[in-house]
Order: sequence, then structure tokens, then C-alpha cells
Amino acid sequence: MKQLFSLGQVVATPGALEALEEARQAPLHLLNRHLIGDWGDLDKEDIKANNDALIYGDRLFSAYRLSTGEKVWIITEADRSSTCILLPEDY
Repeated sequence: MKQLFSLGQVVATPGALEALEEARQAPLHLLNRHLIGDWGDLDKEDIKANNDALIYGDRLFSAYRLSTGEKVWIITEADRSSTCILLPEDY
């Protein structure tokens, strides 16, 4: 699948890295899903907001449930300068 935007500098919070390690899931897999527009566990309004953001250059947001049941978010800034992997409580 085609990459839809640039991630910029990728960073992650310590909590998100710990959750990914505990779930034995690679952050690269989730970043790839984010890059191709698989926004994960979002409602229709948030999916529409992301699809509009691809056109108008706004912030992009994805939410994924790990194998442990924990949720991680991925947020790419509107200017596409950076992407952060974080837990909801890190926001």
C-alpha cells in the first residue's frame, strides 16, 4: 500500500515503548498502518477528520489496541514534522 504522508521525526513515550514490548508488538507495524490510512480503532467522525486532514494538512490521529488490550495512540503533527507514539494517559 502507498504511504499517504511523511512521519517526520518519530518519537515515543516510555510508557508506550513499555506497552509495546510487553505486548511483543513492533512499533514499525503500527506506524505502517498509520502511514497507509488504517487509523485503527476510531469512530466514523475521527476517520473523516483524518481523511480531511490528509487533504488540508491537519493533525493525524490513530488508535490501536495491543494484544494485551492496552491502547496506544499515534499522532502526526499538522506540519508533518513529527509523529509520537503514546498511551492515552501520556497525552
